[in-house]
Amino acid sequence: MKLSVVIPVMNEEESIQPLFQALESALSGVEHEVVMVDDGSTDATVKRMEALRTPNVKIVVLNKNYGQTTAMAAGIAEAGGELIATMDGDLQNDPRDIPMMMEYLREHDLDVVAGRRAGRKDGMVLRKIPSAIANAIIRNMTDVHIRDYGCTLKVFKQEVAKNLGLYGELHRFIPVLVQLYGAKMEEVDVRHHARQYGKSKYGIGRTFKVLSDLLFMVFFQKYSQRPMHLFGTLGFVSFFIGLAMNLYLLLLKILGQDIGGRPLLSLGIILTFIGIQLITTGFIAEFIMRTYYESQNKKPYIIRKTVGKN
Repeated sequence: MKLSVVIPVMNEEESIQPLFQALESALSGVEHEVVMVDDGSTDATVKRMEALRTPNVKIVVLNKNYGQTTAMAAGIAEAGGELIATMDGDLQNDPRDIPMMMEYLREHDLDVVAGRRAGRKDGMVLRKIPSAIANAIIRNMTDVHIRDYGCTLKVFKQEVAKNLGLYGELHRFIPVLVQLYGAKMEEVDVRHHARQYGKSKYGIGRTFKVLSDLLFMVFFQKYSQRPMHLFGTLGFVSFFIGLAMNLYLLLLKILGQDIGGRPLLSLGIILTFIGIQLITTGFIAEFIMRTYYESQNKKPYIIRKTVGKN
């Protein structure tokens, strides 16, 4: 199989028929399969998919709503294509862009081609502006210079897609996961359409989730294999600042001054104990990291290719 198209859907009953038609028309010249993953729909989405299913369509129905990341991971696990494309099921992504992205991947010897929504057809205040701010923050904090983190339309080589480690709500950070894997990725302009049916599953309330995931991704990107460098550094800084404050107050006490009511005394003690806790956390995180790799016989590296005999 040349291509697998993975599409998570939830409550998209009206979009299913035009989506199937668009996929069949756009990919008629490509050997492909479509993996539809229903993420706990409560409408007639599953019935519509089953009624319209063709031999090259596989339907995966999750037993409840897990979220887009988990649904995407389930679809990728079921996919058998040499290349795996992901896209939304709301007709805003256009499957006509997939053959172009496949060709771009081949011509430029890439592992991943990410879509960048040109002329995005979403609301300015609730979607475009928050998205632009989030993209800028993520770029600056992760140093992964992708302009559109929110575009689901991407084409991966199979080995990259199946080793991304998608869970939680990390689908927004796929470009960061791709960089952590060491894959070669570029971004291309793709079409974007206004939503025709249903309503968006996303709102301004997801901002705090994105920020929380971003903090985790920055930690995972920079310190997952050396957590002591983060916790130890912060711990020693806090410990020595607290120790300096305590020594200063001890000197004042020796000189006969009353230090009992000074806020600096409490702050010095607190910083000292925080430093000790952070250093201890660093040791624990190091042990957890080593257990993670050694218990599963995982390697902290990925070999792209080997040339020559052993």
